[in-house]
Amino acid sequence: MKIYCSRRKLTLVLGLSLLASGVIYAAVALELWVGTSDHIGLWNGPATLTARTLKTQVGETTGLWHYHPGYVYNVVRQGTITVEDGCGVAQAYSAGQAFETSEGRVHRAYNLGGVDAIESNMFVGPPGRPITVLIPNNERRCGPPSSVDECMGDGWASFNHPSPFANQGERIAYVNHRPRITVLVPEDPLR
Repeated sequence: MKIYCSRRKLTLVLGLSLLASGVIYAAVALELWVGTSDHIGLWNGPATLTARTLKTQVGETTGLWHYHPGYVYNVVRQGTITVEDGCGVAQAYSAGQAFETSEGRVHRAYNLGGVDAIESNMFVGPPGRPITVLIPNNERRCGPPSSVDECMGDGWASFNHPSPFANQGERIAYVNHRPRITVLVPEDPLR
């Protein structure tokens, strides 16, 4: 009888865990490839590259409020995905469109369309870090700012990620001094 009760409890715990994980992250990775390199020019040093194909069913979300420690390049292959920025801006991307998810910018995404959305993602980030970091308690956070323009007027006060700033000058200094990567593309000699 004890064994039966233990199995029952284990089955219940596993079932609830699977249900909770489905609610937390409803999108499904169809394919996943991971590779490391001693030097990736975009990252300017050692990096882990992760490529995946992600399917988000109609009405589902790709996850809770989160950010990515590196750069993410996305191509929508089917349907439409809507990315909601933690600062309140939402942008829809349809099949054939591509977009970048800025390093550290808090967001989440939905499939508000009529067909399952499929997207391909390429993550370029620091070795040993996860590709996604969830915000504790699924708290909506705004930031970090991507440009000085976002800090103008009272805009600086809305940013609270990675931390709140005391004034506009501190926020602008953060934008101006955070590491940036510039990729120099040579002119095409065959053009």
